[in-house]
Amino acid sequence: MNAPLQSTRNPIDPVKLEKLAEVAIKVGLQLQKGQDLVMTAPIAALPLVRLITKHAYMAGAGLVTTFYADEEATLARYAHAPDESFDRASDWLYEGMAKAYAGGAARLAIAGDNPMLLSAQDPAKVARANKANSIAYKPALEKISNFDINWNIVSYPNPSWAKQMFPDDPEAVAVEKLANAIFAASRVDVGDPIAAWKEHNANLHRRSAWLDEERFAALHFTGPGTDLTVGLADGHEWHGGASVAKNGITCNPNIPTEEVFTTPHALRVEGHVSSTKPLSHQGTLIDNIQVRFEAGRIVEARASRGEEVLNKVLDTDEGARRLGEVALVPHSSPISASGVLFYNTLFDENASCHIALGQCYSKCFLDGASLSQEQIRARGGNSSLIHIDWMIGSGEVDIDGVRADGARVPVMRKGEWA
Repeated sequence: MNAPLQSTRNPIDPVKLEKLAEVAIKVGLQLQKGQDLVMTAPIAALPLVRLITKHAYMAGAGLVTTFYADEEATLARYAHAPDESFDRASDWLYEGMAKAYAGGAARLAIAGDNPMLLSAQDPAKVARANKANSIAYKPALEKISNFDINWNIVSYPNPSWAKQMFPDDPEAVAVEKLANAIFAASRVDVGDPIAAWKEHNANLHRRSAWLDEERFAALHFTGPGTDLTVGLADGHEWHGGASVAKNGITCNPNIPTEEVFTTPHALRVEGHVSSTKPLSHQGTLIDNIQVRFEAGRIVEARASRGEEVLNKVLDTDEGARRLGEVALVPHSSPISASGVLFYNTLFDENASCHIALGQCYSKCFLDGASLSQEQIRARGGNSSLIHIDWMIGSGEVDIDGVRADGARVPVMRKGEWA
């Protein structure tokens, strides 16, 4: 008796995957002729890597270099590496990346790792490895966070990620669901994605311009478990969508993106706030985060799950307990409306207003490109080895803009623009 034929249908639409690769190069990076590209990706994302590499060379790229990560190799380290391994990282690699960026290379990261990959590993080892990696990565991260270069992040529907999101479905079905969710959020499921991104960027720029005109001194968040005043940095500037990097190239760093964001004042955050979605950080899920700020610093922190990892993150350095970003996202954003929890900050942060612990973005200052690190600190910008976003918005959260004279202006009501 003949065995039944297995379906060979690709669960990932090849036409939409090709569009995603094209958008990554033409919208995400706006890669220039002769410009080199440094790319990082999970090994499972090889089909997207190949398409992006093709479109990069079609756009005139000088040289495309890709570094791969493998989940099995990562787990092998935790299973078999000597203890001292977890205090080390490949600093030579990140120094090389920083050198490439200083020489004009663009940066593209493909996200898609299993968000729970390290959930069963020793939290102390995870924290030590993360800290070592953050220290080693700093020379390259500074080129990115200071917006010296054009950079971009897109995602690939890695089967291990898909199964975390849709555990009750067969793998092929889970991958197809995740792929379609990625394509929709990334605006590549339409006839002309590049035109769609142009219109979306224009809408985000209008929101940013209104906030810049208001010149709020602070934002006040209120909702269940939240009464938080986030002072804004002196001379802050709002951004959203496409931005011009210091190298003069306009790029969309995050695909997808629904946020407008700016820099808080590192010393002027007061009150308490509760997370509204879980945070997936380096393979660990941190849920029901509750923190209290005094004079800009987190002085109390709790979580119903992953609390040990959260507290180790907060102890990374002095700046890890202070904010480097505040971002506004309507509760009705397409990612929120999808009802899907991605367990991936790139997506989940675009379903909700959020704050970020750690390093600020220098571009979120008026004349930010010309400011020194000392001037940024003097204006309230935070410095840290980390930059970790977590979600604090929902359909029950109100936000007021507070002017320097104390006058209040509604910014959001029940999670929507007021």
